[in-house]
Amino acid sequence: MKKYIMYSLFFLITPLFAQQQDTLVLNFKEYLGYVKKYHPIAKQAELNISVGQANLMKARGGFDPKMEVDYDRKKFKGSEYYDLLNATFKIPTWYGIEFKGGFEQNDGVFLNPQDTVPEDGLFNAGVSVSVARGLLINDRMATLRKAKFFREQTRADRDLLVNQILYDASLAYFDWLRAYSEKEIYSNFLENARVRFLGVKKSALAGDRATIDTVEAGITVQNRALSLEQAKVKLMKKSLELSNFLWLEDNVPIELKSNVIPDSNVEEVIDTTLEIMGRPLDSFTLEDHPKLRSLNFKIEGLEVDRKLKANKLLPQIDLEYNFLTETPETASTFNTAEYKAGVTFSFPLFLRKERGDLKLAKYKVQDAQFEFETTQLQIRNKVMAIYVELESFIDQNQLIEGIVMDYQTLLTAEERKFSFGESSLFLINSRERSLIDAKLKEIEVQNKFFTAKANLFNSLALNPESL
Repeated sequence: MKKYIMYSLFFLITPLFAQQQDTLVLNFKEYLGYVKKYHPIAKQAELNISVGQANLMKARGGFDPKMEVDYDRKKFKGSEYYDLLNATFKIPTWYGIEFKGGFEQNDGVFLNPQDTVPEDGLFNAGVSVSVARGLLINDRMATLRKAKFFREQTRADRDLLVNQILYDASLAYFDWLRAYSEKEIYSNFLENARVRFLGVKKSALAGDRATIDTVEAGITVQNRALSLEQAKVKLMKKSLELSNFLWLEDNVPIELKSNVIPDSNVEEVIDTTLEIMGRPLDSFTLEDHPKLRSLNFKIEGLEVDRKLKANKLLPQIDLEYNFLTETPETASTFNTAEYKAGVTFSFPLFLRKERGDLKLAKYKVQDAQFEFETTQLQIRNKVMAIYVELESFIDQNQLIEGIVMDYQTLLTAEERKFSFGESSLFLINSRERSLIDAKLKEIEVQNKFFTAKANLFNSLALNPESL
């Protein structure tokens, strides 16, 4: 199994990574593309579409033509009491109308007189209709309408699920990038500390520096090495968290190798990858938001259920009329003089069940409408807040870049003074610690900036088509 995963990862690396010497760069866009294509939750989201289609097919089955055959026979002590055959073919339609045709053939010694038919049987063709309850809406119609709304709702829910998994994957990538950048900072400054230690040690041996300076320089090396080890542990944890989102086609998870690194140019591709480029605040609309579309389809389905419950307050009046003939092949034999007809009427006296169901249906509609309005306001305010936050981060990034440059200038000047014997290791270490803190702050601000962009992507509930 492990060999299979390693071989699969080897072949996956070619399109997914760009090779740089002995490291492999995991591109942000290709990474999200594989998440969207192979992650189980993304596949599960697509499965919801199939569930919606299956429910729609099931609801349409309520309008399928139906054939019914009833056959009863009784024979006792050599006498055939009765032999009854009744076959019916029914075609339900959208409204409460049902077309039907049938054949009836009965025989027997003790046959009920009303079941007496010609020897060759009797054919019938007619229609049954509900003229009150069930005419404009009935259970079949309501089920099909709700199934159509549910199908559209599953598409909106699919977009929400895909957006959420891409959002979580993006945050994992940004945290991985931050951990890698911090590790690189500590690695570079550890190398600087070692070079400085060797220089101080050489100067101390030559008598140009005090021996105690080598102790201070050695402590700095140890501190930088300790910070680097801590950064490596953090990077390993973030790498494993990122691996949770990487899968192969056959539901095989991938674990990142140690030589795989993040793309440092994420800022150049994040907007196009998440498809948030060119979306100013004044162009923001809520009509196509998947969450609101899902809630709207939910309300539509509840409204259909409310109409059905209201329709059941009407009396049940079913009319049926059937032409009768012995020779159905001759159209002229169907006439109004020979028929079978009937009327069925029922009506609860208090309608307590029906009125209770209607009230419950109304409350469900109101509850969904309140949820829609609340969600709409929350989305609008959240998006507006994120736009304000993004504008602030643009200024913050510029400020922190200037701060890092200034600290770098101070450190360079202090090192130059140190080379002339006009400074000390304490001042250099102090300047260097300030520079390290500034660089870490720069990485933190960048991470927050990327997170804000991902929050905008998540708030808009986008499902990128380019991935």
